[in-house]
Amino acid sequence: MDIITITKENLKNEHICCAISNKEDIQVVSKKSWIAERLDDGLVFKKGNVRGKCFIEYIPAEKAWGPIEAPGYMYIDCLWVSGQFKGQGNSSMLLEECIRDSKEKGMKGLVVLSSKKKMPFIADPKYFRHKGFKLADTAEPYFELLYLPFDNTAEIPKFKPSVKNTAIQEQGMVLYYTAQCPFTAKYAPLIEVVANENDIPFKSVKIETTAEAQNAPSPFTTYSLFYKGKFVTHEILSENKFLKIAKALSSE
Repeated sequence: MDIITITKENLKNEHICCAISNKEDIQVVSKKSWIAERLDDGLVFKKGNVRGKCFIEYIPAEKAWGPIEAPGYMYIDCLWVSGQFKGQGNSSMLLEECIRDSKEKGMKGLVVLSSKKKMPFIADPKYFRHKGFKLADTAEPYFELLYLPFDNTAEIPKFKPSVKNTAIQEQGMVLYYTAQCPFTAKYAPLIEVVANENDIPFKSVKIETTAEAQNAPSPFTTYSLFYKGKFVTHEILSENKFLKIAKALSSE
């Protein structure tokens, strides 16, 4: 399989959005717009020359959309290989390409947001540990920051102190999200509609800038739901899942 690097010139025509085939879909449009704005920040999106889930996305940590401190590191936003492309060494190929590229750019190493156990939408800890990544830091309730230094003298990355104990001051349900994942363009507005229809106190906060993301209240800026100030989940919810969670929380 050949690797294609997304550029401003080919972004419009390349398939980049996971399982979404329609390039006019709002999810695709939102994601491509987000990528276009990040390319000047050093964002790299590399994909197999296929239509499917086979890609890696990374960016210098100083420009990462996450509350971390990892100067000189490259931050992996997402490594996703699935479906017919899984089990063929494609994940390793993409990660090795990221390592090669990052070393050529003089980076100190790689860093990635993960979790204590495998969870949806977050890097698989078992896979990355198998590839040599080590634990750098933790944040409640289950987030882990993993890193792969290219030099053992490199400074260990860490979460910003503001997210060590994930919580916010606002009450009710509050959703923080970004356009980094295409699915949020569809599902974040949907649950806001459902909340209003069911008289559930709800507020959504779309993170629009790098600075906002780096000062977000959760390590996972793509999508984080809070209730009465406490973190609930990072999983992108359907309408039914949202209502189920809201009902459970309200009965506590």
